[in-house]
Amino acid sequence: MAKTVVVGSIAFDAIETPFEKTDKIIGGAGTYICFASAYFSNPHAVAVVGGDFPKEYIAKLQNAGVSVEGIQVKSDEKTFFWSGKYLDNMNQRETLVTELNVLEHFDPIIPDSYQGVEYVILGNLSPVVQRQVIERLKKKPKLIVMDTMNFWMDIMLDELKKTISMVDVITINDDEARQLSGEYSIPVAAQKIMEMGPQYVIIKKGEHGALLFHKKEIFYAPAMPLYSVIDPTGAGDTFAGGFAGYLAQQDKTDFETMKKALVVASAMASFTCEKMGTAGIESLSDEQIEERINAFKTLTAYS
Repeated sequence: MAKTVVVGSIAFDAIETPFEKTDKIIGGAGTYICFASAYFSNPHAVAVVGGDFPKEYIAKLQNAGVSVEGIQVKSDEKTFFWSGKYLDNMNQRETLVTELNVLEHFDPIIPDSYQGVEYVILGNLSPVVQRQVIERLKKKPKLIVMDTMNFWMDIMLDELKKTISMVDVITINDDEARQLSGEYSIPVAAQKIMEMGPQYVIIKKGEHGALLFHKKEIFYAPAMPLYSVIDPTGAGDTFAGGFAGYLAQQDKTDFETMKKALVVASAMASFTCEKMGTAGIESLSDEQIEERINAFKTLTAYS
């Protein structure tokens, strides 16, 4: 199976939606990315947790096919914790608690066994940490996919642009694309971002799908209309994991394969929204995934 390096937070989340509420559960961008990409590739996790992080959670990742040698355990520190509450429309959320803990001084270590991997997924973390990972890879990967957010644009824009210049694909939402580019038009914003370095720009629009840009080419993948949306936490991370994992499986990075990867990514993200936390993507069958992908094809087919 193709290997990927996944960099991101493995953390605790506490989530409240109009439908359900959890205490501390496993979460973090790296967790969602790993679970999603594991259906298509062998993710090699680079992350840090505290001594309070249960060993059985790491075992759960291993059981899903994730290599965990790159997960550092700081026994005398606490794991990153985020708590949030979604408003009634589920498109807006309020952050209640953010405790950086071990992430505050995260120094990513790339084990020797991870070297030579050709597909890298940089989950939403400090752009400095993301760049350190790129610089510590002895061989230039075939493809680097980067996720980021407006928080980094607000507090370290110059560092963010340095990292953006080193990646092949960037995934951000529409508001972030406008902020980063200074342009309101999404196609114009995508062109401006490509000028910063990436060959491909993916602009996510939540329940309205995602757009893929490459040079002057554009492809749109809708979001699956779901009868039940329970928790959208981690959907964007699941999207990134499904996208990069599929590309690693196919070992192709051309625009046509990217288009297929975008549909796979949207399908995987839809599973996340149907249950709380990572429960929706922890134990899917190949048949379930194929059925959901085919549903996307039916959704957009016409004659």
